[in-house]
Amino acid sequence: MNEPSPPSESAGRRKAPDMYDVARLAGVSQKTVSRVVNNERYVSDASREKVMRAARELGFRPNTAARALTTGRFHRIGVVSLSTAGWGPASLLVALERGVREAGFSFSVAHTTEGRPQSMQEGIDRLLEQGVDGIILSEPIDEPQGRRFEADVPIVSLGYTDGLPPKSVVPTDAHVVADGREATDHLLDLGHAKVWHIAGPQNWWAARERLEGWRQAHLDRGIEPPPHIEGDWSPASGYEIGKQLAADPEVTAVFCTNDDTATGLILALTEAGLRVPEDVSVVGFDDIPAAAYLRPPLTTVRQTFEADANQAIAALLSRIAGAPDFDLEGSDGDGSDRPLIIRASTAPPWRHRGAPLPERRGAPIERTDS
Repeated sequence: MNEPSPPSESAGRRKAPDMYDVARLAGVSQKTVSRVVNNERYVSDASREKVMRAARELGFRPNTAARALTTGRFHRIGVVSLSTAGWGPASLLVALERGVREAGFSFSVAHTTEGRPQSMQEGIDRLLEQGVDGIILSEPIDEPQGRRFEADVPIVSLGYTDGLPPKSVVPTDAHVVADGREATDHLLDLGHAKVWHIAGPQNWWAARERLEGWRQAHLDRGIEPPPHIEGDWSPASGYEIGKQLAADPEVTAVFCTNDDTATGLILALTEAGLRVPEDVSVVGFDDIPAAAYLRPPLTTVRQTFEADANQAIAALLSRIAGAPDFDLEGSDGDGSDRPLIIRASTAPPWRHRGAPLPERRGAPIERTDS
């Protein structure tokens, strides 16, 4: 008795669905499916929905390489992003991915390493190897490049980047400076003589711009700002710097470069026996989800990452479509769409409450490290 031969590998492999299968299930022509796949116009919403529903049901995935050979486009946007788990960069990256996919493009990301020369160019090169129609530089930092970026596709940067012409830069600097000024003005308006600043790493353009807003708020009032102290965005950094500030009786208000830094600062102040905001007012930046639940709830600047992401995507798609003169100048706004969220961590200094300034030092709270 002959035993049945084992099934061949090809016999056990299910044929991948193609555009013909999608067209047959959706009840439309292959041309209609092709137009939907390539995100072309002149397809009704009803037909587009039929095609998308059939593609999902069949598990259809367009062959990107074949489509690129036919159309000259990969229909994919690449993003070069600094490798960090920080709330701001991570939130911006999520907003970029959402916006790119809503625009009908696939999404690729290349993470770079801070402090490594030419890392941004290396990220660009990795994306070009994958096949992209355009590239967005997210959260650029100041790393000497020594040459212009090399790419045969359009590049748009979210914020200033060495090596790119101004027409390729989405000018986020204006609103970030305004945000830093608004946070500082809030504390000065409450009656604090000066505002101390825990800054972010100064090779980050965003950190420089927040510091510049803090500096301008003082100079606009004829006040010489105190020296800023540079941190690294982390709660640990805010905590260590906070121990220094807690020892200075002149410090009554601090603007932190982000909410994580503010979290560490508040802990250091509390352990030193100081009260927030009675002894020291604190303002953060970002409005992370935990900010409203700190003790006390944190006054902070809320960012709207979607606005910056959508502007960068619109600029890049305009470049890809062959319109190099997309108007970026003056389109950034003045920061009014990124409001200061006032919570319980800020208040006038005690001497402006009709009461004498209390003794600044209380019984320190011992901290036990786990």
